[in-house]
Amino acid sequence: MEDYMNGSEDDYYYSSDQESIDGLGNEDSESLWAPSKSPSCKVITKESLLAAQREDLQRVMDLISVREHHARTLLIHYRWDVEKLIAVYVEKGEGCMFAEAGVTLVGAVDLDLPELSSRVMCDICIDDVPVSDVSKMDCGHCFCNSCWTAHFIVKIKEGQSKRIRCMAHKCNAICDEAVVRKLVSKKHPDLAEKFDRYLLESYIEDNKMVKWCPSIPHCGNALRVENDEFCEVECSCGSQFCFSCLSEAHSPCSCLMWEMWTKKCRDESETVHTKPCPKCHKPVEKNGGCNLVNCVCGQAFCWLCGGATGQDHTWSNIINHSCGHYKEDGEKKAERAKRDLYRYMHYHNRYKAHTDSFQQESKLRETIRKKVLNLEAKDSKLKDFSWVTNGLYRLFRSRRALSYSYPFAFYMFGDDLFEDEMTKEDREIKKNLFEDQQQQLESNVEKLSKFIEEPFDGYPDKQVMQIRMQVINLSVITDSLCKKMYDCIENDLLGSLQFSIHNIAPYLSKGVERAVELTTGWSTQAGCNIRCQTADDQANGKVVRNFLSIFFYYYKTLGNGAFQVQFSSVVMEVTFCCKAFDISGCGLVNVI
Repeated sequence: MEDYMNGSEDDYYYSSDQESIDGLGNEDSESLWAPSKSPSCKVITKESLLAAQREDLQRVMDLISVREHHARTLLIHYRWDVEKLIAVYVEKGEGCMFAEAGVTLVGAVDLDLPELSSRVMCDICIDDVPVSDVSKMDCGHCFCNSCWTAHFIVKIKEGQSKRIRCMAHKCNAICDEAVVRKLVSKKHPDLAEKFDRYLLESYIEDNKMVKWCPSIPHCGNALRVENDEFCEVECSCGSQFCFSCLSEAHSPCSCLMWEMWTKKCRDESETVHTKPCPKCHKPVEKNGGCNLVNCVCGQAFCWLCGGATGQDHTWSNIINHSCGHYKEDGEKKAERAKRDLYRYMHYHNRYKAHTDSFQQESKLRETIRKKVLNLEAKDSKLKDFSWVTNGLYRLFRSRRALSYSYPFAFYMFGDDLFEDEMTKEDREIKKNLFEDQQQQLESNVEKLSKFIEEPFDGYPDKQVMQIRMQVINLSVITDSLCKKMYDCIENDLLGSLQFSIHNIAPYLSKGVERAVELTTGWSTQAGCNIRCQTADDQANGKVVRNFLSIFFYYYKTLGNGAFQVQFSSVVMEVTFCCKAFDISGCGLVNVI
């Protein structure tokens, strides 16, 4: 029983009551015909960081047959976006891709050094040095090891470890990391370690699909998403956050909306008892009865109107200043400020009310556990009480979505962001549409909360069955209403914008996706046999492998299938997991 209550949230959605609450899962009816998807978010620990990096390196090395340091240079240049690298490779070609990234293939230049007994002149220090003290990079430029070492040390200290370029004038080639490591470690082992650390952490720092968990204190984990950076994830440490902006999970607010909302809430709380100085704009608190206020910057101003004044005043007024006279413009500004404040308070009060309710309802876990224990102790016909925990977690998720819908509405239908995007009439229509869905969700969430809080552990079986059906039905209804509200936001509201782009994390019935630990060892989930029958076939081997790498990369998560592919004179028997698709006529391959 203890294990049952302490299990993960997702565990509660695979109980025997699942058949009665089909609407609670993430899966659509179409997913019954598709293979199950693996979790799209992975936890990268300090131990698995190297393996995660080598996984992408190996993909590129297999794809275009390059050495590891060239693969790393390419991936750093394309910010570890393998799909973008493949797209450039296919569209622009190998040569253009290498040139953009600063990669020079070893075979493209003569790397033979003179005989070991000879000496060569270094073009940097103009010294004759033994050839054993000289290093040549892939670009063909050759300098003495002392000059290379000094160059590497400066670049590492400047934080340029990830892309140390050749010393030669106008040469954009990236230096071989193995040479850098070897030369620097002889004089400065600590800098060599720093160099390696920079290269390793580049996988997180430069990769838009990988970010450090923002937990405080820091758990040391990073998270990698596979598909979309606009999502909400949960680290193995329990921290839930928006992957895009690293703040708390705030969907259906966009990141910009949430940033503006938190700032406004902070500023509004400060202005209750303070006013900004007209000179330095810092908040100033009034601590006496006199309306002449002095800021720490030395500026005096009137507390009533906020206008800058002199220091002289009497018991009745400030010398040469009066804000008591009626002014038409002043009244209009005051009315506008009052209206804006009332509007803000309307949305803030409801946001705060649902946030507080969420905090209170979070304490229900222990109460629910005790209720289930009491029901199990009874001689009751009911044996499975997963509907209780299912309903509780549905309440949490619906309440959370409802809470953040108010900051969204504040900015969606206000003048701060979309004043030029909608006419007044159009805005009113969309506002009414959204608020109607919001109110329906709100009503059903409150009903669900009421039934969850019922002391049903003391009720007879018949009444418990009635509550059970109410909780199951309301769970399905609130899930459906959440989906509809998100659909309205994504398509009817944000989707209709022309000049602004606001992305929100999609709604998931199972809640924020919990990341799983990264398992190493990438596989295309495919097997292929290549029968090379002629010399031409052998020459085409690399091209064939490259095509298969690209092909499998895009189709590695598809369903079952088997066919033969003919490339030039090479016949490949390919068997792998894929859905039905048609690649004939694409100009690359012929389906036999």
